[in-house]
Amino acid sequence: MQRLRSLLPAAVLLASGALQAPPALAMELDIREVGPGTWALIGRTEDLSPQNGGNIANAGFIATPEGVVVIDTSASRTLGEAWRAAIEARTKGRIVRVYNTHLHPDHILGNQAFPAEALATLPPTRQSIQEVGEAFNDNLYRMVGEAMKGTNVVVPRQLAQAGTTEFGGHRIRVMAMQGHSAADLVVFDETTGTLFTGDLVFFDRAPTTPHADLARWRESLDTLAALPFKRMVPGHGPVLDDRRGIDMTRRWIDWLERTFTEAAQAGLDMNELLARPLPAEWASLPLAASEYRRSVAHLYPAIERRVLSATVSQ
Repeated sequence: MQRLRSLLPAAVLLASGALQAPPALAMELDIREVGPGTWALIGRTEDLSPQNGGNIANAGFIATPEGVVVIDTSASRTLGEAWRAAIEARTKGRIVRVYNTHLHPDHILGNQAFPAEALATLPPTRQSIQEVGEAFNDNLYRMVGEAMKGTNVVVPRQLAQAGTTEFGGHRIRVMAMQGHSAADLVVFDETTGTLFTGDLVFFDRAPTTPHADLARWRESLDTLAALPFKRMVPGHGPVLDDRRGIDMTRRWIDWLERTFTEAAQAGLDMNELLARPLPAEWASLPLAASEYRRSVAHLYPAIERRVLSATVSQ
């Protein structure tokens, strides 16, 4: 597996409206060849910040004789333009399809750097981007700062459909799943064995849960685990040639649900739950403490209601 790095080019940083590159974006894009004609952009296992410019999520592309298929566009106009420049430096093919795997802004706010007619996503994701995309964009401006300058929300025009197609000598399967969000699009290049999971899988970084349905997430992980992939590009974390990312993500969400259920049964409030230390298994995982706190807010109220309802009905 070849590993290459690309500096954000000055031409990209200054293109389309003379954006001024903030010092935080004097960084490298970590771009790796993960299979024949297949590349991945590996984001940093960090939280959003001015220092990383929002470059925290993975993305990918598949170059074929009939055109290029892109998976996710990163977190801003500047990063999207840099990602597109990196793609065009590695293939002369026309970009014919750009998939948004789900609604979260670190994966979609680079959309405006790509051909509008090529953008596609699942129907619930398209609707969510229409409804909350601007709020996401505003929030990233607050978290990342000047690196977001010039970023606008672009809603995909095309609706992606689950199924398998032969394209440019590649057999590409698009899969519609749920769990991390209401609609999680997965791209599996059966020809090279490369699986792009979006945020259904995290590795070496705590999973996020703002729109999670844990039961459906487990079902999706079961489906992913059964696929005959050779390598996996998770939504966050390093490229893998095994199922460790699936296993880690499952252990995390199982631990959250078990911990929150036991706390609700014991009558703990949110502050008491937040005060609990992380177990040894997770203490050193990047962003575990902050994502745990967020997950308490995201998930605990519903689990409390479920436990209370079960208690009352007994």
